[in-house]
Order: sequence, then C-alpha cells, then structure tokens
Amino acid sequence: MDAFMSGNPGDSAFRVKRYPFYLLNRLVSRYNSIIDQRLRAIGLDIPSWRVLMILGERSPRGAREIAEAAVINLSTMTRIIQRMVAAGLITTAASEDDARVTLVALAPVGETRLAQARQATAPVFEHLIIGLEPDEFEKLIGLLGQLHDNLEPLAPKPG
Repeated sequence: MDAFMSGNPGDSAFRVKRYPFYLLNRLVSRYNSIIDQRLRAIGLDIPSWRVLMILGERSPRGAREIAEAAVINLSTMTRIIQRMVAAGLITTAASEDDARVTLVALAPVGETRLAQARQATAPVFEHLIIGLEPDEFEKLIGLLGQLHDNLEPLAPKPG
C-alpha cells in the first residue's frame, strides 16, 4: 500500500492515526493543555503569551503583523491587545509613518512576565525534544514549513 494513501481522507485505506492534521492537532492540544496550566500560574493565558513571545523577538510591531504571526484574526487580536494594555503588559501608539497602523510594544511589566513565561514553558520544550537529534529537529521544522507552504495556494484570500 502506498504510504500516503492511509493518510488521505479520500482513500478507503484512510486511517486517522496516519492523518497528519489529526496528529498535529493532537500534539498542539496536548501542548496547549500543559502550557496553559503553567501560564495561568503566572497570570497569563495562551493568547497573551503568544503576543509576548512575538514581541520578545522584536518590539514594537504592528497589530496586524502580530495577529498574522499568532495565527489569530485581527478583530480577536484587537481585543487581546486591549486586555493586555489594561493589564500593563504592552503599550500601543499610532505609527508615525502610517496613522492607520497601531504599533504594539512590550511594557516593563510585559518584559518581566515574558521572562517568567519563558522560564515556565522552557522545560516543556526541553522535554518535548528528548530523543531528537539536532538534524532531526531541523528536518521537522523544514517539513512543517513545507506542509504550510504547500497549503498556501489553497488558502482563501482576504477580502
């Protein structure tokens, strides 16, 4: 049997445990339930953690850019940002280059909370990669990127 057929939902040989999206969803669900507990212990939820992690790479960033990186629609991201501003984790300002763009930056409290979140979630990542060689990890990252890129032409266009 062709190895791909058991993962193809259109084939009679289909098996759920060979379907990449089932496996990815199962992995992400397990991961989120583990880190959710750790983040809640330091007063964060997963959407806020995503924003802090994204801003931890580069701050400030536009709200739309953060929404895209966090894989959250812009209207939901706007509410998350408002909540985080109220909590003192981030600040917002209109871009000097384009007043339509809201720039979001880490506030000092957000930087502290980001450091706590990194400390709380790092052990989960370290446990996750047990048994993987560095080249296997790189291959995994490459394969996930390739799967994403393969879907890009099929994705609905905004507007």
